[in-house]
Amino acid sequence: MHRPETAQARRGQRVRIADVAERLGLTKGTVSRALNGYGDISERTRLRVMREAQAMGYRPLTHAQAIRTGRIRSLGLVLQLNVHDAHRPFLADFLAGVTQAASTEGWTLTVATAPDEPETLATLARLADERKADGFILPRTRLEDPRVALLRELGVPFVLYGRTADTEGCAWFDILGETAMEEAVLRLAGAGHVRIGFVGGGAGYTYSSLRLQGYRNGLARAGLAEDPALIHPGALTPDAGQAAASALLALPLPPTAIVFAVDMAALGAWPAAEALGLALGRDLSVIGYDGIPEGAWLRPGLTTFRVDTRAAGARLAELLIRRIRGEAPEVLRETARAELVARGSDGPPALSPHDLARRLAGRAT
Repeated sequence: MHRPETAQARRGQRVRIADVAERLGLTKGTVSRALNGYGDISERTRLRVMREAQAMGYRPLTHAQAIRTGRIRSLGLVLQLNVHDAHRPFLADFLAGVTQAASTEGWTLTVATAPDEPETLATLARLADERKADGFILPRTRLEDPRVALLRELGVPFVLYGRTADTEGCAWFDILGETAMEEAVLRLAGAGHVRIGFVGGGAGYTYSSLRLQGYRNGLARAGLAEDPALIHPGALTPDAGQAAASALLALPLPPTAIVFAVDMAALGAWPAAEALGLALGRDLSVIGYDGIPEGAWLRPGLTTFRVDTRAAGARLAELLIRRIRGEAPEVLRETARAELVARGSDGPPALSPHDLARRLAGRAT
């Protein structure tokens, strides 16, 4: 438990490194190097110094520290506004996680926005050139990501929220969406479904490729043959999800279950099913991914895989600080699993695919 800040700090007098050193019985040099993350200081000592400095109310002089270390102790994040959801499903919790973890280490977060990809690249280069950030978190990664190429060229540290095709020099934290898709297929197959459709995500994004592979892995593990007709290339909005679900259900042999790569598209399955007189969770099963709040408001609620975006933001901040301090990117690569949230949108099929096809054909006539 931290002791309250010193009377010196309460009176508005600046707590110095020398004060922290005296309290801990360490040299000023050791305390300084611990506060600045030098690798020759053990993690135990660094944490001890950080906690005591925080308890005493120590605040570094940013400009003086930047001169000594070449760092301004700021993490950078550029949000691109023309992506399909402008990061909406995760942004608030994500930023809370990043800022809390950064603050614990005595760092800050610089956030900027850009309307499109060219401006995103220009903003990254400007923030790096103007020394507004020591390194960057890159969300929504692509298989071929120009942000990665730019920061490699500039020699600026970065960490990915996701993965990319060329891993050279890349540190990352990512959620195993492919594992979630595989588990979704196995869950549905275990309930008795043999025709399982898939609606993918955004073209070019790494998560889309990985989640499609996870769906295919699930089919293989369940002993189900892959039918290309059951794979819809992608949907990112409820309207697009409705169109995708309707197209799959119009097949001569429709699926009795659909796995969606993103929850926002999965929301469209409800109006698609209603238009055909199908009951979600009985006549048609649906599983999504992301854990957006809207999924809980549906009736029945959307079964999905929830991502702890606050924890992801915190871990990305921690990894980026370590990367800035000089750790090799190859040792800063971590993944975590999404959590299944079982609601009422999936269950055993009430009809076989052939019976479902006959029912839908009868409705059409």
